[in-house]
Order: sequence, then structure tokens, then C-alpha cells
Amino acid sequence: MNYKKLLTAVVAGMMVMSMAACGGEKAAPQEENKTTTEESANQTEEKKENEELSGSVSTNGSTSMEKVIGVLSEQFMKDNQGVTVTYDPTGSGTGIEAAKTGSADIGLSSRALKEEETASGLKETTVALDGIAVIVNAENPVSDLSVEQIAQLFKGEADWSAVGGSADKVACIGREAGSGTRDGFESITETKDSCVLTQELTSTGAVIEAVKSNPNAIGYASLSAVEGKEGIKTVTVGGVECSEENVLNGTYKIQRPFVMVTAEDKELSKEAQAFMDFATSTESSDLIRSAGAVPTAK
Repeated sequence: MNYKKLLTAVVAGMMVMSMAACGGEKAAPQEENKTTTEESANQTEEKKENEELSGSVSTNGSTSMEKVIGVLSEQFMKDNQGVTVTYDPTGSGTGIEAAKTGSADIGLSSRALKEEETASGLKETTVALDGIAVIVNAENPVSDLSVEQIAQLFKGEADWSAVGGSADKVACIGREAGSGTRDGFESITETKDSCVLTQELTSTGAVIEAVKSNPNAIGYASLSAVEGKEGIKTVTVGGVECSEENVLNGTYKIQRPFVMVTAEDKELSKEAQAFMDFATSTESSDLIRSAGAVPTAK
């Protein structure tokens, strides 16, 4: 046997096997490069889609949703610099009608849609929950009321002495007809069409100022609007504080949804749909929370 030839053949075989192994090892980086390239392409495509958004999104409705829509719009426009989001604070009733007629892309309502409104082709999407705080003047000794006592005060059936205060007459401050805050408050307290109002005002801010200026006043306003306000205080309802935690867990009884309203038979623009998707995503939760409302996205 020619051992020299055999040794040469073995060495050659080993070299071939080594080269094959090296070739196999090089395949992994190639596969990794392929994956990196695909990820980069996807990111580029996603960025391109965002850059393609341009135009305007019009919202119209609830004055109580001002802070929520404000922070959402600001962040959305920052992320999509070709888009402008506008907000017209006209009240829930007007906002619902704007969605129906198409004069706004998205209507804003601080109450759930009524059966006749959904029957007319409108759709609601809940963005957040809001507690309706019952407020009194900071000098008022009353600090807690039941839903029934609140109803009695607003219907003129009792004065402050009946609930632990002075014998002074109650000055009830409410919102105008069509207001989502008013509708929500009256529905929950069962005082619809029976409130005896000293003043009927057209904005949340005006209600707060009226209560602040009258020691005998009582009113209602969005939780997000009353936090940190001087000259007024929020009473507990049935011993439960109007807070984010209590609104979300349902223990605070006077609460309502913040709703985006759209028409089912009208397709939203790409920009309007993107804004709605953003507003109802978990990405927006901290923004909604910073505006004093309770996010519902999970």
C-alpha cells in the first residue's frame, strides 16, 4: 500500500471538509444580514407611511373634552407633521350633529349616544371615562352628599340645612340644554327636566367661576376641569371621592364616557382614521391621564 498517497488523500479530504464547515459558518452572518435588511425595509416603509399623512382632521363638540383632545392632538401632530387637527368646542349636541352632517370628521360627546342617534347611523367610540364632580363653594361646610340629596338640592326640594349646612337657599348652577355634562348629570341623578337652576351656563369654566363667587352655590363639572381649582371644593358622593381610580372601578357613581362620534356610512380620511386609532390605543393612555380623564385602552 502506498501510504504516502493515502496520507495525501486523507489530508485533502480533511481540507475539503474544513472548507465546507467554514462555508456553513459564513451562512449565518448572511442570514443575519438578510434579516437586518428586511427589518430596515419595514422601518423605512412604516416611516414612509407616516410621512405620507397630510391634511387636516376636524373635531367638534364637547367642551369637557378640551384637555383630552388637546393633548392627543398635540402629540399626533408632533408625530405627523403634515397633519393639522382642529377642535371646535361647541358642546356635545352640536358635535354629534356635526358628525351626522359631515361638517366635522369626528364629533365629540361627553355622553353615550342615545338609541335614536345610533339608529340614525352614528357610531360611538369611547376614548376615556370622566367623573362628573359635584362642586360647592370652598366656604361651604358640606363635604359629602348622596345622589338622592344632590337631586333634592337641584330640584329645589331642600336647602343647605337639610344636608348639614346653613339654612340658606341653594343656588344651583348648571349647563345649557344640549350639554353632555348636563345630560350625564341629570340622567344619573334622575333630575332631567326638573332642575331649578339659578344660572344656566354654556361652559365648564363658567360653572366653576359661578360656584367660586357664590357661598351658597352648587354645580357640576368634569373631574379634569376642577382639579387644583381654588375657591371651590369637590364633595364626596356617598362617601366616595371623585378620582380616577374610583371612576375606573365604578365606585364613583356620577360618571360618563368621552366619546368620538362618526357616521357609519361615511368613510374617514386616512388622517382622521389614524388620529382615531392613536386616540384609542394604549400609546395614548398616559396623555389622557395627564388631562385628568381615565383611559380605557388595554
